[in-house]
Amino acid sequence: MNYLRMLSAGRAWIALVWVVISLSAVQPLWAQDTISTDDIEFTPVDQTPAVAPADTAKIASQSATVGTAQAATVDAVADTATPEPVKDSLWVTFLAGLVGGFAAIFMPCIFPLLPMTISFFTKQSGTRAKGIRNALIYGVSIIVIYVALGLLITVIFGADALNDLSTNGIFNFAFFLLLVVFAASFFGAFEIMLPTSWANKMDAKADQGGLIGIFFMAATLALVSFSCTGPIIGTLLVQAASMGELLGPAVGMFGFALALALPFTLFSLFPSWMTSLPKSGSWLNSVKVTLGFLELALALKFLSNVDLAYHWQWFDREVFLVLWVIIFGMMGFYLLGKLRFSHDSELTSISVPRLFLSIISLAFALYLIPGLWGAPLQSVSAFLPPQQTQDFDLYTRSLGGFPVAESESAVPKKYGDIFEAPLGLNAFFDYEEGMAYAKKVNKPVMIDFTGHACVNCRQMEANVWPKPDVLKRLRNDYVLIQLYVDDKTELPTAEQRVSSYSGKTIRTIGNQWSDLQASRFNTNSQPYYVLLDNNGKELVTPQGAVREPENFVKFLDSGLNAY
Repeated sequence: MNYLRMLSAGRAWIALVWVVISLSAVQPLWAQDTISTDDIEFTPVDQTPAVAPADTAKIASQSATVGTAQAATVDAVADTATPEPVKDSLWVTFLAGLVGGFAAIFMPCIFPLLPMTISFFTKQSGTRAKGIRNALIYGVSIIVIYVALGLLITVIFGADALNDLSTNGIFNFAFFLLLVVFAASFFGAFEIMLPTSWANKMDAKADQGGLIGIFFMAATLALVSFSCTGPIIGTLLVQAASMGELLGPAVGMFGFALALALPFTLFSLFPSWMTSLPKSGSWLNSVKVTLGFLELALALKFLSNVDLAYHWQWFDREVFLVLWVIIFGMMGFYLLGKLRFSHDSELTSISVPRLFLSIISLAFALYLIPGLWGAPLQSVSAFLPPQQTQDFDLYTRSLGGFPVAESESAVPKKYGDIFEAPLGLNAFFDYEEGMAYAKKVNKPVMIDFTGHACVNCRQMEANVWPKPDVLKRLRNDYVLIQLYVDDKTELPTAEQRVSSYSGKTIRTIGNQWSDLQASRFNTNSQPYYVLLDNNGKELVTPQGAVREPENFVKFLDSGLNAY
């Protein structure tokens, strides 16, 4: 049998698709986000311009102090236990790949090949033992092909380059468009396929038989299934790159390929399991359309990243939520048969799985609605735009008001026109300005190195910071300085300068704060919380994301005790 024809014959099949896997592939919630500093232009800490003429003397004194503290810190890097970004990140990447691979099994380009391929091996091999051997070789070939893809991407671009792409505005917008295209494809507008000539060449090689032929059968599978696996692989590679590990893409692809190859081996060992596979039917196309809805919802996260980094202010939190409510509401009605596409069959009855999926989708849409009035929606807060982008927010006001004196809150802050602190906190967005204020009021400082595309930063701000014990300390005991390391706002020409740390030219606000984090604190991950006294001296070991509020309270209290 010609293997390419066998693949084509089976592409009418599809199985269940899920929301959680699609979202979690973007970024594991509590794996620390990392921004590459490979092509970031830096600025020396003591060259930040003065805040205002009235504070010139203070800032000059502060700059000298910071310069001394910075030198002391750099000398003591070896003695400072800088927390590392969750060192099991490769395991997280592997598990994300594994979950993505299991999802790919249930795609229309792969699922129908399980019985066909096993049957092909069994009949063509002559004996069951030889058929099992061939299936094992087929599975290993799948793993080799996808791992090679991960290694190739790392070799061509490098881990740092991939990492930078994951936070780059142009890349995020391109990925948004790509997912929209995939969604349109799943809705039936068109079919995305790699050049047919590629698959034909691989199929010709597969017809040669032997071990080489089996390898090219696996290569043919990878090519013809691209229209189904492409979104999963693309999302997985973005997530793997953002972990900042050199082997991230390869490890992610290994997990993906292992899950993909496993069924072929198991069904070869236990052919009787084939009888448990579901039969084809009109429901297959319905699940494919459902995947289109999920791809469309996922695409909005990447558009939100661009909107935040460039301060377009087109895509506030309520706009994002309205679109999600509509998408998941329409998906629920589609599953109930209330919406139909031209290629859908008439739905005469509703199956139990379809009913449960529609209940989940509609319930999720209803769960999102209170967010339009500011409800924190903690279960999905990591993927939403920040709470402070909400125009009508009843939640933040319910947290107990704002203790900042009117005379202080009315003073214009540097970059205060483009940034807004979460939860109504009196935050500064310039290091020197914040340190000068801390000295004035005689309080310690918490520097929050954050980012617009930082998933865990949003999770901390939505789930940990609002807790009464945490919020009280942030409001009353510390001066908060939020520094966005991925902001794309260009600095005035007079403030753009060559960094003594990297030798590159500073152009954006993000470059400026990336310098402070990388050169002084020897890390480039976000969120990253540093507690300082008002002379710039570290009080305790800095921390990354902390999922338990009580542990974050202990961290803040340890800084107060040291102060």
